[in-house]
Amino acid sequence: MADSANSKNYGVPIYGAGWVPPSALRSAVEPQDDGGDKSSPESYVVLAGGGGEGNSGIRNALLVAQFDFDSNVLSDQPVARLGTGDDLPYRMAVHPVGEGLICSFPKSCRWFDWDFQRAENRSLGLISSERVLEPLQDVGQQLALTFNNEGSLLAVGGEDGKLRVYKWPSMENILDQDNAHASVKDLDFSPDGKFLASVGSGPCRIWDVSKSTSAASLKKENDEIFGSCRFSPINDENQVLYIITMRDQGGSVSKWSTATWKRIKSKRVVRDPICAFNVSPNGKLLAVGTIEGDVLIVSSNNFQVQNVVKKAHLGLVTTLKFSEDSRALLSSSLDSRVRVTIIKEEKKSGVSLWIVILVLLIAIAVFYAASNGIIS
Repeated sequence: MADSANSKNYGVPIYGAGWVPPSALRSAVEPQDDGGDKSSPESYVVLAGGGGEGNSGIRNALLVAQFDFDSNVLSDQPVARLGTGDDLPYRMAVHPVGEGLICSFPKSCRWFDWDFQRAENRSLGLISSERVLEPLQDVGQQLALTFNNEGSLLAVGGEDGKLRVYKWPSMENILDQDNAHASVKDLDFSPDGKFLASVGSGPCRIWDVSKSTSAASLKKENDEIFGSCRFSPINDENQVLYIITMRDQGGSVSKWSTATWKRIKSKRVVRDPICAFNVSPNGKLLAVGTIEGDVLIVSSNNFQVQNVVKKAHLGLVTTLKFSEDSRALLSSSLDSRVRVTIIKEEKKSGVSLWIVILVLLIAIAVFYAASNGIIS
């Protein structure tokens, strides 16, 4: 697959990806600003991956690439690269207000700070932080990492099935649950930070973070397998939880009420297994990625597929992330390819309907005029 403007091969199998928050750029620019416009026109994405242990020839690293929204172009090469030695950065969570990011490695989790390079290219980079996350040292491989919307809570889920929630940045432990699942596959906080959803083997579990207790257990139907979970980011009384479910017939999206924790509806959206999932910040769109490398954008309202990017990647999609303004979707894969898909607004059928109505009204008027001898 040849490179295109919005799809680049960076030579590293990508396991984690995310958008750099605009606040990270503003905080980096402000100290040397002269009081003028402090907004930054650049957009950056951060990537984590590599060849793992051994002598594969593919180095483990964190990468930063630049994206231009106006031209829909990803930088040909990463603008920054930070090697991580023999340790593969497997999962990653970007702090939502721009402090930095956390990565999980085979044995521990590490924190990284943004580094704004003001020399020749004025690009954004990363540096290893002096901050050591003591509670996350020698805890084994963590498969899920996430912050709440405010960045005041951090949840991590391990390959060993243990779930932990900490206050950030103090790392005070407020939830420590052994055997939350056989293995924790995904985590997500509700928009208000009150609840945390966890997915692994068995049911999806809901945790009341403020009380540090289990709040609900969402049961599977028949031969379903739960995959990813994401709350709707719309912070109102009608917020919902989406869960990816898989059967032999393909991948489906299910919607659950956060008031009753009952399933509202489910719909199959693709025949292939789903391996990546995300919800847009405005709550209007869902994105799914398949093991065949396809990326689908789905309406959260009716679960209709709005756009399909066939073979967006040559292998299974590892990460999907909407931009903060919901204008674009970042996707990555083990094929070392990173892609940004600009979201096209769904065409409204109402325009063509009004045209039909107008034509009908004109026809009726002409018929009426002809019947009454107004026109001959």
